[in-house]
Amino acid sequence: MTWIVLIAGVALWAAAHLFKRVAPAARAQMGDKGKGLVALALAVSLILIIIGYRTTPFINVWYPPAVLTHIQNVIMIAAVFVFFVGKTKGYLASKVRHPMLTGVKIWAIAHLMVNGDLSSILLFGGMLAWAVAEVVIINKQEPVWTKPETTRNGDIKAAVMGGVFYVVVVGIHVMTGH
Repeated sequence: MTWIVLIAGVALWAAAHLFKRVAPAARAQMGDKGKGLVALALAVSLILIIIGYRTTPFINVWYPPAVLTHIQNVIMIAAVFVFFVGKTKGYLASKVRHPMLTGVKIWAIAHLMVNGDLSSILLFGGMLAWAVAEVVIINKQEPVWTKPETTRNGDIKAAVMGGVFYVVVVGIHVMTGH
């Protein structure tokens, strides 16, 4: 049962995000109510993911070397920086078309590097698959990319926001024992 909860959570996360891309007319027809429904679906998906991930039995698939933990920590700093680049419109925003999705892909790969259990592979592999699919669909629907206007301090803002977010997430991981 817990495997179903985890898989349902990841599937709902992907479906809620992909909804406006794969069914734009249906999403548009929902109007502003659609935003609330998508937000609700995302909240439910996160609850399902957390419950599913925390309750599934540990089934090891591979044993990552301990040194990867240190490498993963550095990669995670890059992931959160890239994630925030899109919001701050720094120089890098004109070089990376999908900074938030790129940040998610880096995050997922970093976690797959150090977690060899089945639950982690389902969670982080599923999130990686969703982010890749999202990029492919967006690029197909909008093949021409208009690079955003950038600000001089955008990358500095992304670094600060990413740094604060990283510290908070590390704190949560430490508090929850993960």
